[in-house]
Amino acid sequence: MEIRHLHYFMAVCEELHFTKAAEKLGISQPTLSQQIRILENELGMPLFDRIGKKIVVTEAGSLLFSYATEMLNTLQNVKDAIKDLQELQGGQISVGIMPSDLDYRITQLVIDFHEKFPKVKLKILASIDIMRQVLENEVDIGIGTNVEADDRLVMIPLCREEYVLVVSKEHALAKQTAITIAELKELPMVMYPEGFLGREVVEDAVKTHGFQLHTILETSSVTSIMNLVRENIGVTVQPYPLIQQMNDPNLCSIRILNGAPSRSLSIIYRIDRYVSQATTAFIEQLKEYFTG
Repeated sequence: MEIRHLHYFMAVCEELHFTKAAEKLGISQPTLSQQIRILENELGMPLFDRIGKKIVVTEAGSLLFSYATEMLNTLQNVKDAIKDLQELQGGQISVGIMPSDLDYRITQLVIDFHEKFPKVKLKILASIDIMRQVLENEVDIGIGTNVEADDRLVMIPLCREEYVLVVSKEHALAKQTAITIAELKELPMVMYPEGFLGREVVEDAVKTHGFQLHTILETSSVTSIMNLVRENIGVTVQPYPLIQQMNDPNLCSIRILNGAPSRSLSIIYRIDRYVSQATTAFIEQLKEYFTG
């Protein structure tokens, strides 16, 4: 069995169409079909059921797909490890992070890391689905929020952050230092849309007190949220360190009593993924940045 056969097999599994898989691989369809037949002959079992123009992965094919995924991941890890030895402090790191944290939280961290490791290329991607990105190898590591334990992941806790009420300096509550969570019930809110983690964390907290947020405007952009709050259109509930980092004199933060929403931040990466020297250094800097 040759590695190229596994690559051909995986492409057909992903496309479930020989012609499309062949185009993706840059080979002809007859050549791809021939190589799959060679692999099937070697294993002694069909890997695909061909039903007219459609194909379906057989039980043997599903088994091979599982092992082939591990084998190709291991091979990529070997290549990455050897490349890491060759380049030492070189290479590339891709990181998934929540959009709001990307916009306001980690700029200085990226600057500091670049000064220490100028040969390392950082690729920072905003995402609201970081766990999926990590599991599907779209990013090397992620900074996840309220991540549940998963056998496929290494999880390194960073910190726990409390949410606060954020109002314009012109708002009637601007001079208050604290508010009970029950008092949020009637306040007109500017929030992320439903389904966004930053919204769900707050909704889950107020739900335990028997109410839902009174949301008058929704936007997926934290910058838009803050602009609307600054103009006193409504108020919002956001992590306190995020508001601290903004350091905006036109915004006031008010502590929430009796069960403030909170989030836990963690570094996550696949347990079977090779962690380069550069990635290890970035993880250490993340830990220092968020916990220091």
